[in-house]
Amino acid sequence: MSGSASAEAVRIASVTAHVNLLGILQVVWGWIGLLLGVSMLLLAGGALMIGLTAHGREIPAGVTAAAFALCAAALLVFGVGNAWAGRAIKRRLPTGRTAALVLAVPNLFVLPFGTALGIYAMWVLLHDEARTMFGRYGADGG
Repeated sequence: MSGSASAEAVRIASVTAHVNLLGILQVVWGWIGLLLGVSMLLLAGGALMIGLTAHGREIPAGVTAAAFALCAAALLVFGVGNAWAGRAIKRRLPTGRTAALVLAVPNLFVLPFGTALGIYAMWVLLHDEARTMFGRYGADGG
């Protein structure tokens, strides 16, 4: 009996360590996305300035500025989302688990780090112990 209780304690500690690490990785990935988003905004501003000052190049510069701004907006949205999900995971909020699982899908397409993070998020958060930790019941728990 004590052997199974200690094995259960070790398993819960292992899942807790993985959940904590995932929270940290999500926050770091979010900050990287925010940094890239701000960089893209600066590039969009530079392309816009070129379009305003170089005669005959307004349309290509405008298209370039719009493309950079669109990429910047996506990076900022996903950066904020990943950072928020990481903080919520560290606080064991059920919405953080859901957000991290939803964000794991688009992260899979960001090679190579987003793919690794997406797979790791799914692996950690879909275990029954993690579901219980976030207030969800396991498959046999009702």
